[in-house]
Amino acid sequence: MEVVLATAVDTGVAPACDALGLSRATLYRYQGFLGQPSTLKPRGTSFRALSELERDTILGILSSDRFCDMAPSEIYATLLDEGEHYCSIRTMYRIIAMHSEVRERRDQLRHPAYKKPELLATKPNQVWSWDITKLMGPVKWSYFYLYVILDIFSRYVVGWMVAPRESATLAEQLIGETYTKEGVQPGELTLHADRGSSMKSKAVALLLCDLNVLKTHSRPYVSDDNPYSEAQFKTLKYRPDFPKNFGCIEDSRAFCRAFMTWYNTEHHHSGIKLLTPSVVHHGMAKQILDARQAVLDEAFARHAERYGSSPPRSGTPPAAVGSTSPRSRR
Repeated sequence: MEVVLATAVDTGVAPACDALGLSRATLYRYQGFLGQPSTLKPRGTSFRALSELERDTILGILSSDRFCDMAPSEIYATLLDEGEHYCSIRTMYRIIAMHSEVRERRDQLRHPAYKKPELLATKPNQVWSWDITKLMGPVKWSYFYLYVILDIFSRYVVGWMVAPRESATLAEQLIGETYTKEGVQPGELTLHADRGSSMKSKAVALLLCDLNVLKTHSRPYVSDDNPYSEAQFKTLKYRPDFPKNFGCIEDSRAFCRAFMTWYNTEHHHSGIKLLTPSVVHHGMAKQILDARQAVLDEAFARHAERYGSSPPRSGTPPAAVGSTSPRSRR
């Protein structure tokens, strides 16, 4: 490698590498590791290049009152029709780019940098997530709307309803009733949602202000900032008995009532140590996990050879849950 570096000073990098069978990329990478300056010789000026005076003349023409609002291709054609030729269209673009005069002339929508919501729940009724999903009705283009409020720490459905329409007033009513039912104290709760019209409505905002509830929203066009509600809806719609459509709103309410009971009290959730949301929400997680551990210890005592050096562990109760988990678990 040192021989190539020494030879490249006189012969150039390419001939030196070719003579010794070394890739130029390997040489440059080696120089980067050593922190040495590149052996590339500065590229000389082509004999075809315009002089500084010619470039200034062309820039003056392009910036003149006559041509300042015209595209280089239009200017090129106009000058050519008048018997004048200075350079190619591409060279015109290159010259005005050197002087930072190439830009989009139309006003462009610039999106502000939205911060990723960072929420942390260490106990139930600390962070709720809510959303609305559609349930297909009896005929095409008819829907019923399922509102669900989910506690992200326990995955417990604290409130839900099925309505014939999406409405900020109905959402306000559901949130207020759920807040009272759960006995939440002012200043303890954060309510997270996406950027739907009901979620951002003035009625809901004023209610949360009155209840001293902090509200947060997903970033625009980001689908995974509200993962727990989306995962719960997926669990609902992937159930084997979930119908293709509902005959009436009473049918959808009956189905959702049975599902929410199953989800809260029977569904062993993979995100909370295979406990049910009800167990975690009501503070019985440690008791259940200790009982499971006793069963595992007994099984290990009977057949230690099947488990290796230590018995399997039932795990520890969930300590904290973030609102923007990278993986949405059902």
